[in-house]
Amino acid sequence: MKRPMVKKTKKSRPWTKEDVRMLKTMVREKTKTSVVARKLKRTPTATRQKAGALGVKLAGIQRKRKT
Repeated sequence: MKRPMVKKTKKSRPWTKEDVRMLKTMVREKTKTSVVARKLKRTPTATRQKAGALGVKLAGIQRKRKT
């Protein structure tokens, strides 16, 4: 008899003061979002959301506009 697959739930880890300090430092250094997320061991989406809540702009991929 097979057991039904149970989906793992992800629990969000609270942001520490050190995490916020590192985030702000890397934003000042214009580090890419993906790199910041990897260093903080968080997803890029979570990193973007926290940066938005703090009112800081993350460096992303610069795209050329079509003219």
